[in-house]
Amino acid sequence: MATKTKPFKIILGSSSLARRQILAEMGYEFKVMTADIDEKSIRKEKPEELVMALAEAKADAITSRLQTSEYKENDAEATLLITADQVVVYEGKIREKPSSKEEARQFIKDYSGGHAATVGSVLVTNLKTGTRKGGWDKAEIYFHEIPDEVMDNLIEEGIVLNVAGGLVVEHPLIIPLVEAVVGTRDSVMGLPKALTENLLQEAL
Repeated sequence: MATKTKPFKIILGSSSLARRQILAEMGYEFKVMTADIDEKSIRKEKPEELVMALAEAKADAITSRLQTSEYKENDAEATLLITADQVVVYEGKIREKPSSKEEARQFIKDYSGGHAATVGSVLVTNLKTGTRKGGWDKAEIYFHEIPDEVMDNLIEEGIVLNVAGGLVVEHPLIIPLVEAVVGTRDSVMGLPKALTENLLQEAL
């Protein structure tokens, strides 16, 4: 797919490989920066509020590291910073990244033959104008039974320890075990394409 030539630059404020992959699929070129924030220090009751607050905190952390003056003076084009966050909601409870292998195993065991939802936020900050546009998206995932050996392999490999709720739907071992997704797969993976595209346009 040809890269879109756009009158703006993009910085993706995320270390997530899935988000990089999705943004590349959308046809954008971008730089990657990570926001090293203490996510556990931010607490909200509602998942939608939590993921928005975390995306804001990530944007604040990255913009404070950048010399925003250079983005404002360069009149040629705007630079748009995309930050995002995601949690898994299981039986009404918010799940973030597992704190241990044991917790990751319990999370995956819970999903076996059941279902969970993902709530993800996207925030686009126009570094030239300071404009911020954000939104959130939700998807539900229904699973077949997940065999023990699949759990063992996922935990051994370690990817599940670095994702919200230990949930990876795009993993080759999990793909055949997903019964249905209500919503879009890119939303489950952490960057809903339609929402992101709309917010990019709005932030301009």
